[in-house]
Amino acid sequence: MTIAYLGLGSNLGDRALNLKLARTQLEALGVLVKRFTSIDETEPFGVTDQPAFLNQVLEVEFGGAPYELLEIARQVEAAVGRTPTYRWGPRVIDVDILLFGDLTLTEPDLQIPHPALRDRAFLRKQLSQLRPDILG
Repeated sequence: MTIAYLGLGSNLGDRALNLKLARTQLEALGVLVKRFTSIDETEPFGVTDQPAFLNQVLEVEFGGAPYELLEIARQVEAAVGRTPTYRWGPRVIDVDILLFGDLTLTEPDLQIPHPALRDRAFLRKQLSQLRPDILG
């Protein structure tokens, strides 16, 4: 089993419910949600002319490979109601793999650690709620 950290975000519909539904769907698909942070409201990144986001970081335990977790994240997004838009656009739910154990991976469709950890202070803040030691 691998300890991973997932970032959730929602800025459409019932944002808090969307985060809860994502946690429930992850569990239903075999991802054990061990702990999660408080929920923070954040301004949009990239495209700023859209509603504010609710964000949360989850600590999960997963028995598969990173690409299997990525596929589950995509299934959760679809189940909660995400439809394709544009980069940094509004979304019902976003599920990102932030960290996967101590793995470093740079592929076109999956980067671990997630590159947003560099740009978004709120993610580092939330991650530090669960693991104050992890970002040094």
